[in-house]
Amino acid sequence: MRFSGRFKGYNLQKFQKDLIAGIVVGVVAIPLGMAFAIASGVEPEYGLYTVVVAGICISLFGGSKYQIGGPTGAFVPILFGIVIQYGLENLLIAGFMAGVMLVLFGLFKLGKIMKFVPKPVIVGFTAGIAVLIFTEQIANFLGLRNVEKHENFHHNMFEIAQKLGTFNVYAILTAVIGLVILLVSTKVMPKVPGALLALLISTLVAVVFFPDRMATIGSTYGEIPRHLPEFQFPELTLDKMVMLFPAALVIALLGGLESILSAMVADNMKGSKHDSNKELVGQGIANMAAPLFGGIPATGAIARTATNIKNGAVSPVSGVVHGVVVLLVLLVFAPSISFSH
Repeated sequence: MRFSGRFKGYNLQKFQKDLIAGIVVGVVAIPLGMAFAIASGVEPEYGLYTVVVAGICISLFGGSKYQIGGPTGAFVPILFGIVIQYGLENLLIAGFMAGVMLVLFGLFKLGKIMKFVPKPVIVGFTAGIAVLIFTEQIANFLGLRNVEKHENFHHNMFEIAQKLGTFNVYAILTAVIGLVILLVSTKVMPKVPGALLALLISTLVAVVFFPDRMATIGSTYGEIPRHLPEFQFPELTLDKMVMLFPAALVIALLGGLESILSAMVADNMKGSKHDSNKELVGQGIANMAAPLFGGIPATGAIARTATNIKNGAVSPVSGVVHGVVVLLVLLVFAPSISFSH
């Protein structure tokens, strides 16, 4: 990988811009990383591990100067199904296999082919993902208790309907406050990340006015560890590789497509031009590295990439900073994160 072209003319002034953008997007990535991990059927810290390892690798080795990588909503229904069927350990193996596939996609110059996926397919796909994410958050929004997750959409809807009587008024109030702030802040303060503002204010309201009235990350999943997991290479056997090949292929195709879409969004915002094949290789390296430290599959995150650009990013350094910020928060403030609502 050649880095010289990406950092030609780099100076302290540009680093300051990258530093600010990286800090902002890093703070935004913390709640999103945990939320997507939980929605995928794993504990929240795995989302943070993914942001740190995969996020840094994508910025270092990818083909877009502004790409921010990590767990995304597009992966949620796919990963949740894999966890339900095969378990977390096999999800990590499938993620590693997907990483190998992505590297091969890039080396065989398949990046440009992915750009020709018809727009209606992309629109329908993303709309379907949005519906799935929305429905999966209904139980959390209402504060429902003892809701079991199922692989099929209609089973989840039936489960929610059965548990409507367990709603929590305080959880609903907190969720409404966060939602209103998220919607209003984009118009009133467009430069301030709405997700971050909603998280901070709604959590503060809950802690001050009705503590212990609803579940927190800590009460539900336990305290988040203040360290990355030890390096562990997945146990790859022929039987497992055959069993997980379809899942790994879906992860690779979806991850590759979304990462290129995200890079194209960045190009439109900055007037730049990314390298699709190099982006696939970078995504592959990231997805091979993340499972070695407990990370789930990652890809380019469109919203976080846009946030990165809006806050002044000028190079991949901002993406590295974003990963380092999450790592520092994990090492120093993990117990505080556990009190998030």
